Amino acid sequence: MVTLQAIKYCDDRLEILDQLLLPESCTYIPINNVQDAWAAIREMKVRGAPAIAIVGCLSLAVELRRLNAVHTKEELQCFVKEKLDYLVTSRPTAVNMQLAAEACVKRCIQLVSDATVDVNEAKELVIKHLEAMLAADIADNLAIGEHGAADITKKKGDKNNLRIMTHCNTGSLATAGYGTALGVIRSLHKAKVLDRVYCTETRPYNQGSRLTAFELVYENIPATLVCDSMAAAAMKEFKIDAVIVGADRVAANGDTANKIGTYQLAVLAKSHNVLFYVAAPFSSIDFEIATGQSIPIEERPHSEMTHTGTIRTAAAGIHCWNPGFDVTPAELITGGIVTEKGVFKPDQLVSA
Repeated sequence: MVTLQAIKYCDDRLEILDQLLLPESCTYIPINNVQDAWAAIREMKVRGAPAIAIVGCLSLAVELRRLNAVHTKEELQCFVKEKLDYLVTSRPTAVNMQLAAEACVKRCIQLVSDATVDVNEAKELVIKHLEAMLAADIADNLAIGEHGAADITKKKGDKNNLRIMTHCNTGSLATAGYGTALGVIRSLHKAKVLDRVYCTETRPYNQGSRLTAFELVYENIPATLVCDSMAAAAMKEFKIDAVIVGADRVAANGDTANKIGTYQLAVLAKSHNVLFYVAAPFSSIDFEIATGQSIPIEERPHSEMTHTGTIRTAAAGIHCWNPGFDVTPAELITGGIVTEKGVFKPDQLVSA
């Protein structure tokens, strides 16, 4: 199965697929430094918590490759921390970038204290640490796909015509490759037990209709696009077996922040006795946050609601509320949280 490649990194060159131009055009743009990455993340040319962290970290690797004016390991550590702190501000709800930054700074501290490593070796080791994220994310996504597919199949009694609903985009365009929730769907399709995917349009930014639909068509996975307002009717009409979504941050108790509209799908799934799953790498779990009430929710520009492209579609002067995410309470995640380590009930995360 050939999946889209949203992030290209080779010979210290970084390019990303500009997702603002999809599905009309597959155009790759260069990311030459941390500033480029911050802008691309903020403008949602790249999105999805895992992809944000990978692009951010690889942009720093590119910048470090071109950096000559670092004379001490302490200077290197300060440079790395300053750049990573800046990248974390690009999308505050997604935790992966923050955790990646903390891990890299910790690695820098170790290198500073190691007297056997000089400044040039330290810089090279930091770069290798950043580069390793790309391959690790793909491996994690493949594991998430297999664990999730096996769990859904088992809970549905080895049914071989599963109907799955998903929200937003969680595939190759949101990760290093394969995907989280869409990775589970890919694995179900590969196992020939998938009848059809129902993807929501995901207003107001339409990641479902622009991106997920694009990936599903690209890979010839049977799929139907539905408006967000059709979710309840679709669950009833098509007898949906499971809803599976991604996550930008998971609290220690299993409360989950994901693209706005996820919470209502969880409520509807509960009402229709449909399994509800969250698929995310362990790096999306923030054990420092006890519950979802403490997860910061990003506010997006009002123009995303009032305009389609450059055309105004809402009444001028209307007030808007445009949170990018909502929080799904742990008790509504009835299927489980799918990670590279397995499938867990929300209250099992702290001991996983």
